[in-house]
Amino acid sequence: MLQGIEGRRRDGKDVAADSAQLRELATRSLLAHFADLCEGVVVVDAQARVVWMNDRYPLHLGIDDPSRAIGRPVEEVIPNSQMRQVVETGRPIMLDIMDFGKEAFVVTRLPLRDDHGKVIGGVGFILYDDPRHLAPVVSRYQRLREDLAQAQRRLAEARRTKYTFSSFVGIGERCQAVKQAARRASRALAPVLILGETGTGKELLAHAIHSASPRAHGPFIAVNIAAVPETLLEAEFFGVAPGAYTGADRRGRDGKFKLADGGTLFLDEVGDMSLALQAKLLRTLQEQEVEPVGSNQLIQVDVRVIAATSRDLERMVAEGAFRADLYYRLNVITLVPPPLRERPEDLRVLAEHLLDATCRHQGLPVVGITPAAIERLERHDWPGNVRELSNVLERAVLMTDSEVLDVEDLERVMPAPRKVASPENVPATAAVSLSEAVAEAERRAIHTALRSHGGNKAQAAKTLGISRAALYEKIAALGLDTQPVG
Repeated sequence: MLQGIEGRRRDGKDVAADSAQLRELATRSLLAHFADLCEGVVVVDAQARVVWMNDRYPLHLGIDDPSRAIGRPVEEVIPNSQMRQVVETGRPIMLDIMDFGKEAFVVTRLPLRDDHGKVIGGVGFILYDDPRHLAPVVSRYQRLREDLAQAQRRLAEARRTKYTFSSFVGIGERCQAVKQAARRASRALAPVLILGETGTGKELLAHAIHSASPRAHGPFIAVNIAAVPETLLEAEFFGVAPGAYTGADRRGRDGKFKLADGGTLFLDEVGDMSLALQAKLLRTLQEQEVEPVGSNQLIQVDVRVIAATSRDLERMVAEGAFRADLYYRLNVITLVPPPLRERPEDLRVLAEHLLDATCRHQGLPVVGITPAAIERLERHDWPGNVRELSNVLERAVLMTDSEVLDVEDLERVMPAPRKVASPENVPATAAVSLSEAVAEAERRAIHTALRSHGGNKAQAAKTLGISRAALYEKIAALGLDTQPVG
């Protein structure tokens, strides 16, 4: 056993000795090959004096007697040489173009060190005697730079807004009021909270606010909190330090706050966030700094936050499901885009706008829509709001051969119309508009819900399937008496 260990030790020493010899041989061989292949080689000592040149170098320099160059400062022999800089700094100059009279050489310069790492001289090589030999390399480098610049442009475009206020289509009073409030919000830097049902245009408003704000040239980063697993949200928000955990990228990863630095971060479905993450988000909003996962270093960020949710945050705060301090931090400017069923006056212009966009996207001739078809649209509840309307119109367009959508085209893709009032309560001779009938139906539904819950508006809103804020808006718009009912 001992003999085996000793044998291995002896073998190890032999390997080390062989490695040193091979390294020395490789160094000499490399220098010899470079001297043969290159257009010129010069070696200088620690004082940058010429100690050796190969036969080709003097020819390029026009030196008749090479021996006269030995021992002289390199600048006297090669006026534009940078060899002194190499031996003084110990840093190589890997690729350079050196002018000499009317000629130009492609050169590389390397320091020479002794066994202790001390710089004892330097060696310079003329790789090419004509820079045009570098054309393929330079061309490839230029292509790589152009590809990188193009990728960066595409990334920057992807992080810009897609919509402006003109994209929020509507001619009604409520629609115009929301747009005006959003325009005012765009001029400020305070957080914005957008509350509303799904499909009412919350993300569209967030894009529009950013595009009209002083931060329009900065990034717009959107995060759908409901779509990201809870375990990944912290890393998604704050980033990951290099090698923070097994499987983490060695280079680290920037979080959405860092990516949105100087711009806007849109937090969609913020009501789906856990309480633990809410606390970290609150600190980030207050201090404007993030701490990547696995790091002890704080990174300053300058981010404006726009949050949106279809949940009733006030009720969640009351139930302890959402932090009150975070709610007040986000709820500085509040926008409530109305649901589609409350803006029937916008249906015609919305339908025409969506039909035009759908046909262009599908590469089809633009399809119109009849007044009767618009009337059919007005009789629908639109629980999915504008998103549902867009889906219905797209399906209708793809299933018809007509140039104008009519009621029959819509009936194939829509449920039956809802009843807005019972025949018993509406005389046959009464002539009321559709908007009046809808308003009356809403009054009755709200009265019924309030009576059922003893005037408790939070519970009434829950029963009606709307937010508390939306209920207050309806009460004000409809002029309802909300005194407790018994």
